Amino acid sequence: PTLMLVCCSLLHSSYVVHYGFHEAKLNFIDPCGKTWVCKDENDPKVMFGDIAVYTGLQSADPCTARGCLWPKSSDGNVYVAYRISNQYSQRERNTIVQGLRSFSRSTCIRFTPRRRQRDFVDIQSRSGCFSFVGRRGNGQVVSLSRRGCVFQSVIQHELLHALGFNHEQTRSDRDQHVRILLQNVIRGQEHNFRRIRNSRNLGTPYDYNSVMHYGRFAFSSNRQPTIVPVPNPNVAIGRANQMSPTDILRVNRLYACSTVLFVLSHKHSYVLVS
Repeated sequence: PTLMLVCCSLLHSSYVVHYGFHEAKLNFIDPCGKTWVCKDENDPKVMFGDIAVYTGLQSADPCTARGCLWPKSSDGNVYVAYRISNQYSQRERNTIVQGLRSFSRSTCIRFTPRRRQRDFVDIQSRSGCFSFVGRRGNGQVVSLSRRGCVFQSVIQHELLHALGFNHEQTRSDRDQHVRILLQNVIRGQEHNFRRIRNSRNLGTPYDYNSVMHYGRFAFSSNRQPTIVPVPNPNVAIGRANQMSPTDILRVNRLYACSTVLFVLSHKHSYVLVS
C-alpha cells in the first residue's frame, strides 16, 4: 500500500501538477494510472506533489528567510551552476538548456554549466518531476523524468523551487482566492494542499496564471475538481506554459535584481521594475 501511494503521488506530479496541458490525460486514466512512475529507493521523500524534503521534515516551509538563497555575485547576477545527466537525448538536453537560459532573459539568475562549484543543481531523469526548495548545498537533485517532465513550463517550475519558491496555492492568503475540495482528493494526498502560513509573498498579488499553480484536477480521486477559484469558479488555473510576469517579478524581488525588464508574455508587453 505504501508503494502504491508514492507511485500515485508521482504520477499525478507528472500528469496533473505540471500542469494544465496534461490535465486532459487524467480524464482517460485510473487515478493511479495504467503505467506507474514508481519512486526509486534512492529518491528523496516528496511532499506537496513535487517538493523534495530531507527525512524528518514534515512540510516544505519557505526557507528563504533562513539563508537558502543562492549567493549574489559582485556584478549583480546570481550564478547557479548546473549539471545535466547523460540520460537525456540531445533534443531533451536542448529543451532543458533552453529552460535554464529563459531565466537570464528576464531576471538576474544565470544558470551556468558546472565546473568546480561545490553547490549546484544536478538535473537527472528520476521518478517524476521534483526539486528541493532553495539552495541545499552540494549537488541537489532536480528530477525531470523523460516520461512527462521535459517541457519548458515544468523545467521552469522545478527550477523556481530550487530558487526558493513554493506552489502558488500554498500561499498564506490562498483561501481568499481558491477553495480546496479535500473530499475529491486521493486519500492520503491531502498534505499536498496544506497552506503555508508564513509564506513570503513579496508584495505580489495571488496569481492564477503562475507556472507554480496546481491544475484544477490535481490529485483528484474522482475526476472532480480539487481546486476551484473564488469568487469566479471559471477562472483558468494551472495552464501556464511559461513563467508569468508575476513569477518573474517575484524572482527579481527575492534576489534584489536591479534591472528594469521588458517582458513579452503572449500578445502583451510588460515593464517590470524590481
